[in-house]
Amino acid sequence: MPPLPAAPREKRLLGASLKMYLDLPSTNNYVSSVAPLSSAADAAKIDFFVIPDFVTLLPSAEKLASTSILLGAQDCHSEDKGAFTGEVSPVVLAQAGVKIVEIGHAERRALFGETDKTVAAKAAAIVRNGMTPLVCIGEKSRSSIASQAVGLAISECKPQITAALSGIPDTSDVILAYEPVWAIGASEPAGADHVVAVTQSLRELVKGRQGRVRILYGGSAGPGTFEALKEGVDGLFLGRFAHDIKNLEKVIEEMK
Repeated sequence: MPPLPAAPREKRLLGASLKMYLDLPSTNNYVSSVAPLSSAADAAKIDFFVIPDFVTLLPSAEKLASTSILLGAQDCHSEDKGAFTGEVSPVVLAQAGVKIVEIGHAERRALFGETDKTVAAKAAAIVRNGMTPLVCIGEKSRSSIASQAVGLAISECKPQITAALSGIPDTSDVILAYEPVWAIGASEPAGADHVVAVTQSLRELVKGRQGRVRILYGGSAGPGTFEALKEGVDGLFLGRFAHDIKNLEKVIEEMK
């Protein structure tokens, strides 16, 4: 009897955030360069997203319109409208073609005082407007003892996840981007054993949800990272390494 065909795997997920590194012409050029990677991502069964700055969302949406690349935003307000000078409405983001909104990044927490409560309110607003929240989670504490490090990570990440999920329907899709705070901007990503152990435990935490939960690794991720982490994560959330289009091409190839 011939062997049964393998079940099709879940589509992997790959994304890049430009933070505030690039100016207007550079961002437009970058998105134009990323757009042709859509076919490679499709062939590799990867959902691919790009998160530019707010000013370039509309031109980016136009450049990506004929591709399967998803447009993301770096943040949003928790209210749909009102007297919130300088903030960006989730309604407007959805109207602009945004599909994924990043919230809760360690930089937002450290520099702008965001809390689990803030993130939860934003997650609710994102889902309410038909988009998917990309919730950044990660531990500040670090231990040289492996078992202790994993326990610390889980203990710090669990309340972040619980809060973010508390105000959204159980059927809503969510993306969790695991980024140990101490690995953000570092020369090397967190150790593979640590990341896999933590993300496997976090997956157990959310496995009862009806909505899809995909887990990414961020924090100095780049070419060569995914292969070592694929038993724990569904993909990668890239920062500065993705500014080089060749690095993106390598990662897509590795994630096939």
